[in-house]
This record gives sequence, structure tokens and C-alpha cells, in this order.
Amino acid sequence: MQPVFITAYTAVTACGFGTKALRDALLEQRCCLEPPRLIQPDFQTFTGEISGPLPELSEALKGYNTRNARIALAGLDCEERRFRNAVQDAVARYGSSRVGVIIGTSTSGIYETELAYKNHVEHDVFPEKFDLKLQHAWLATAEYVKRELGLGGACYAISTACSTSGKAVAAGQRFIETGVCDAMVVGGVDSICHMTLYGFNCLELISERPCTPLDRNRDGISIGEGAGLLLLERERKQPGDAALIGYGESSDAYHMTAPHPEGEGSARAMQIALQMAGIEPNQLDYINLHATGTKLNDAAEMQAMATVFSPEIPCSGSKGITGHTLGAAGGIEAVITLIAMDAGFAPGTSGIREVDHAFSSRVLVENLEIPSMRIAMSNNFGFGGNNVSLIFAAGDANGI
Repeated sequence: MQPVFITAYTAVTACGFGTKALRDALLEQRCCLEPPRLIQPDFQTFTGEISGPLPELSEALKGYNTRNARIALAGLDCEERRFRNAVQDAVARYGSSRVGVIIGTSTSGIYETELAYKNHVEHDVFPEKFDLKLQHAWLATAEYVKRELGLGGACYAISTACSTSGKAVAAGQRFIETGVCDAMVVGGVDSICHMTLYGFNCLELISERPCTPLDRNRDGISIGEGAGLLLLERERKQPGDAALIGYGESSDAYHMTAPHPEGEGSARAMQIALQMAGIEPNQLDYINLHATGTKLNDAAEMQAMATVFSPEIPCSGSKGITGHTLGAAGGIEAVITLIAMDAGFAPGTSGIREVDHAFSSRVLVENLEIPSMRIAMSNNFGFGGNNVSLIFAAGDANGI
């Protein structure tokens, strides 16, 4: 594949606004999961909610007003508008029509739809400003980002559960390689809503405590929210810009929610990514795992890891810090992987007390310094066996 370069990235999570807040939480191994605030469910759990006020949309784009859109806007404008400015630089180089948007989401504006139907039940009318197309639809957040940034290129959404925004990154590469665009804003945005909290609880996948991925006593996930956005470009802007050099996608079609017990689809996604990148498994310096904290998902992923990699490669999961951000997980964890490469450390798995004895891989309990991290992978595996693995290379990696 043709490598594409990551010239900017941003994140908004329970850790705070921007990549510095996320990096600090990773370095400190600080769990940011707390009792729910936005929604108080009738069961015990912890969530990774964004604290602090979210920015308001401009009057011209108020029709898109949702928590999802405001989280996206926070990502564009945090850290002195660094990401927005990078996109505008790309527009200046390529032209607006050559810069596109692919946003992954599993919730979009469902929270606002829930509130609108509650109003209808109580008052027999929908709120005057509720717009199903501009708020609820999966495309809504992507369309909002496109209009907010004044972009004229391709625009669409992806929704494949927890692999959603990893697939958005892969799709962005294809848009550039095929000549449809020269730059792409890609990633994911998801927000807390009743559907995800109660839905995962009905599946008996919600932990009553902060989640502990990969731990022998893990008992479920903690729902989070946030945004992880990357700017992909055809050309490197700065010598140190990392590159996306490979990705792998697969579909288990094994079960509606459960993964293949031996991780066949997960292993296939990782193998395809390695083949596309033209590297051997032992060339990876670090792997950011999907690692949700459920019994079945963690076991299936680690079985896949044992199939593809030797036990020496360090790996870890980050959802014990941010929570499981569902449709935004691929974008946020791609950003976490890039932060790790840039800062020269592999983050530990927050909350873990004892690694499951069934796992043979080198699961990191604490941070590990890797000053010369050159190539790293990020995994995201969703319901229905929708799997994606991304491989990134540092700016000074040989041959990139």
C-alpha cells in the first residue's frame, strides 16, 4: 500500500481535552473512570465521561447540535486549535475539494433522540429544534465536521461497532491512494447515551467497578465517550510525521456479539496488516490491544496474539483509563499508539492486578520505556466479528 502521513492528531476523552491530557494520564497510569454523571442508570457502573463544559456550535450550524458534534468541535479546537489549523494548512496546499472527512460513530446523536422521545411521551410533541437527519443520522457528525472546517471533499460515516473508527482510518488511506482526495480527516466520535449503557448491561457485559482489561478477574467493560481524530495526507509535512503503513480488515460472521473463541478473524486482520506493511511480526515494537475487559473478548484477542506473534512483543490495553469509547475507540487508541511512539514508552494496562494465566503474550502491567519505538500496531474488534488492525511507523523508521 501507499503509506499516508499523519500530520496532526487530537483527542478528547475522560482524561481531558487534547493529547497532553491523554499522554499525562497514560504516563501516570491514572484511571479516569467515575460513577455516571450525565445519566444515572438503575445499576452500578463506572463511566469514562468527559468532564467540563463542551463548546457550543456556531449559530449557522445549530441544526447539528448534539453532544457528539460538541465533542467533535472540542477535538478540533483544543490545544489552541492545533488540529483545525493543520486542516486549514492542508486546504491551502491541496484545495478544499481535495480534503475529505470520514467519521466513525456508533451513537451519533442518539442521546438527543432519546431526550426528544422522552419529551414526546411526556408532552405529545417532539422538541421544535429536534432534527432526525441532522442530529440522529450516522452521517450527521461527519457532515457537521465537514461544514465546520469548510471542506469540499468526500464525506461519509462508518458504523461497525467497536472497530468503527479504525476502519475510518483505513478507508481514509484508500481515498488518498485512489486519488479521490489528497488529505482526509478521519477517526471517530461517540457520546454517552442510555442505549449503550442499558444495552451492554442487558448483555451482562458491564462491570460494576472500573474495568480491568486482561486481568484474571476481569468482569466487563466501562462505557466511555470521546473523540480521536487524525489528519492523513499524501505527503509528509514535517520530517517527524508518522505514517500509516498497513492495515488489515476481516469479518468473523461467527456470532452477533461474541467473538470467534479462537480469535480467527482477529488473527487474520493482524496478518493482513503485516502483509500490507511488508514487515515481519517481530519488527513490531508495541501493540495496543482492543482489550475490553470482558472474559470472551480478551481471551479471543490473546488467542489471536499467540497465533500471530511471539511472546516477547510488549502489548497492553488502555480502556482502564478512558473506558470503552465504542465507535471512537479506534480513533482514540490510534492516537494513544502515536503518543506512545512519539513519547518513547509503551503504556501499562491500567487497573490490572494479575494478568490472566492463560495469556502467553507479554502484557504490560506498568509503563515500559521504548525510546526507539519505530513500528506499532493498534487493534479494534467489534460486534459481528468486524475487525481492524492498523500499523504505524515513526517518522525516522527505515524506508518510510
